[in-house]
Amino acid sequence: MLYGLVTMSATSASSAYSAGTAQIAAEFGVGQQVAILGTTLFLLGFGLGPLLWAPLSEVYGRRLAVLTPMFAAMCFSFGSATAKDYQTLMLTRFFCAFFGSAPVSNTGGVMGDLYSPAYRGFAMAGYAMAVVGGPTVGPIVSAAVVAHPALGWRWTEYISGILQGATLLMAVIFVDETYPSKLLVDKASRLRHETGNWALHAKFEEWDVSIVELSRKFLLRPVQLLTTPICFLVALYASFCYGILYMQLGAVPIIFHQGRGWSTVSSSLPFLAIFTGSFLGAGINSLNQVVYNKSYRAAGNRAVPEKRLPPMMLGSVLFAVGQFITGWTGPKLEIHWIVPVIGLVLTGVGFNTIFQAALNYLVDTFQMYAASAIAANTFLRSCFAAAFPLIVGPLYSNIGVGPGASIFAGFAALLIPVPFVFYVFGRSIRAKSKWSKASVW
Repeated sequence: MLYGLVTMSATSASSAYSAGTAQIAAEFGVGQQVAILGTTLFLLGFGLGPLLWAPLSEVYGRRLAVLTPMFAAMCFSFGSATAKDYQTLMLTRFFCAFFGSAPVSNTGGVMGDLYSPAYRGFAMAGYAMAVVGGPTVGPIVSAAVVAHPALGWRWTEYISGILQGATLLMAVIFVDETYPSKLLVDKASRLRHETGNWALHAKFEEWDVSIVELSRKFLLRPVQLLTTPICFLVALYASFCYGILYMQLGAVPIIFHQGRGWSTVSSSLPFLAIFTGSFLGAGINSLNQVVYNKSYRAAGNRAVPEKRLPPMMLGSVLFAVGQFITGWTGPKLEIHWIVPVIGLVLTGVGFNTIFQAALNYLVDTFQMYAASAIAANTFLRSCFAAAFPLIVGPLYSNIGVGPGASIFAGFAALLIPVPFVFYVFGRSIRAKSKWSKASVW
């Protein structure tokens, strides 16, 4: 729970900025599109940071590799709040994300440390809620702050820093180390002092950590895994969905504020629909975990990757349908506002089921190389998420909300076959790759 809260404090900072872009543009004399770079650079930092924090977590343990960077992220949030010029704001936003990406990338490893495949799905459901909770709740809070005449955009950054500090303090007090190798190293150190037997050591201490080895594992190997059909298509699908989630930061205000004339705060409330849909999606994933456990036990307590995919199969259809509904009914005032909001709920259900099933499927498939597969997925999804907020404004302005939404919904429809294909042919595809054949039995 605490790792989830720390993760949510990091992801909420990514979207809290969005409500203040108009004020930022006016204060620093830049265009609206230039001001949106604060979100884009943040998401790029989210993509680059895991390339450092993931390997460090496997050398120094999860706790140190998460909590130390989060302290730096908190400092950079306050730096953004006090920025005197635009370039300082952009730099602090980037480095806030670079350091804040540590819990986003390493919490998945914590789940793997703590839970077997029979229970990991339940834990990942909670983690996925933390990942999506930040970007969907953040804009609502920041819209209320920006709308208050005595506060303004700087307080969105102050609140982000305060939230990060509060969750970090709880984590420092209550969170213990989970990485098995680090725990054994600490135990060996304690036994050496207690027994006086200085020959006692853990196997992990024999590993001579080198930059070359870490680079191969966390820079080269993710690229190699992306050349496999399973990792490439599943990571591509999850990344596309993640990009659509961040695209809503621009799309929802356009539909409900500009199109329907709602106030700044009211037009941010439809983000709750995405969060509600994600909550429903987490329930679907949890139910599938119960079904998965039957296959897991029948297989002799071995992972059955394809049994992770049924929620993704359902979510793929709902994700595309939700975007079509919101895009074509949102701007039409004669249609009740609840209809596009229902579309956002379906989008949220689709996002969570696809996102979580993709993570579980990659972990079950690549097992020994799960950290590299997650690193590849994290980098790819952050690249998508960084580009989409810049696209949505000009696209909707030039061709309209309906046609613009249809472009992305069309791509979502083209990706629908991905989980179905892997559900049927996944086992034979896994058997042909040296990276995933260990998951075939």
